[in-house]
Amino acid sequence: MERFAKRGVALVAAGLAGTLALAGCSGESLEGGGDKAAQGQTTLTVNFWGDMGLDALKAAYEKDHPNVKIVLNSGEYNAQHEDLQKKLVAGTGAPDISAVDEGFMVQFRGQADKFVNLLDKGAASYEAKYLPWKWAQSKSADGASQIGLGTDVGGLAMCYRSDLFKKAGLPTERDAVSALWPTWDEFIATGTKYTKATGKKFVDSGTNLFNPVLAQQPVGFYDTSEQLQMEGGPKVAFDVSMKAIDAGISANLASFQPNWDQGFKKDQFAVLACPAWMLGHIQETAPDQKGKWDIAAIPGGGGNWGGSWWTIPKQGKNVDEAYKFVEWMIQPAQQIEVFKTVGNLPSQPALYKDPAVLDYKKEFMSNAPTGQIYAATAEALKPQYLGKKNGPTRVEVENVITRVQQGSLKSSAAWPEAVKAAEKAANS
Repeated sequence: MERFAKRGVALVAAGLAGTLALAGCSGESLEGGGDKAAQGQTTLTVNFWGDMGLDALKAAYEKDHPNVKIVLNSGEYNAQHEDLQKKLVAGTGAPDISAVDEGFMVQFRGQADKFVNLLDKGAASYEAKYLPWKWAQSKSADGASQIGLGTDVGGLAMCYRSDLFKKAGLPTERDAVSALWPTWDEFIATGTKYTKATGKKFVDSGTNLFNPVLAQQPVGFYDTSEQLQMEGGPKVAFDVSMKAIDAGISANLASFQPNWDQGFKKDQFAVLACPAWMLGHIQETAPDQKGKWDIAAIPGGGGNWGGSWWTIPKQGKNVDEAYKFVEWMIQPAQQIEVFKTVGNLPSQPALYKDPAVLDYKKEFMSNAPTGQIYAATAEALKPQYLGKKNGPTRVEVENVITRVQQGSLKSSAAWPEAVKAAEKAANS
């Protein structure tokens, strides 16, 4: 899954408070000086972003493991990864368990010595259960270390508001909507019709066009030799983003920021790129829009946007209990529960044939067959190599797109700025 900020900002504060509280609990437990320690209780911190469907899992695990207390720290997407990096360098302060997104995984697997090698804990028995590329993406370059067990994969689709499409005179059935936009040019043309008919914007954000288009390219920011390749896939994706902004169909909302969430509630856009993990955010942000959203195909074909792993920093003091919890979370029952709760598609393909996933229809999304839609994309996609500096590079380029959306930079002058920003990240 990917990133969220409004909720994350509030929860960062909560997370910090929780971390401080946890520090006290952990110290008490380790030093054996308190009642909890006397009872042998272990506190596990879990850092992630957005909503990864952990609330119910935490309650269930704690009920069955009364000696374990789990503290969930949800924060902003970039901030969580940056904080993990700082803690790894400092050698202290990292959570017991940390989610890592695909955009940062290459960066962290290059520091495999700072993570628990899950192969030493018996994780090799799970290799055959995972999509091969998903398993490989979190292994060290020499194949000796596995630093993460996969949670979900993204896949790509488009979520749209059927009620707003109806008002604009556009088709509302998902197959007919899919037929409107086999290409990104036709998507922008459809958006132009929508905006002309309604006076409202069509799509949420330029960055949320840039990222899925980039995910569809054979090469992203970096090739496998870690060389920045801005004139390839990034240029294609950037041009689509600028074209949509110039066409006047983008609400120009900074994605994953508070005004973006308000945009959902105030009908400020009718469509957005929608990997599986986005479903939970839509439902959480705009619960009153149940039955108004549906899912269509994305222009330009397949691709993967997002998907995460659970990792265990080696500096943690509860490594064995942390692995037990991670191992429990990736079991089919828990993976299916998360899929139903927030939409995150498991990265274990056997589950795609499980009726609990395959036949699942998301009531909130007009009963769209989300299991079939996203399982098909996950099995068909060809993963893109993301590079060690992919995460920071993407942040820098997104910042340029945001400047265009905010009117402080003209689209015609934006590409050189994006290249300059990406080169700065690449050379940092």
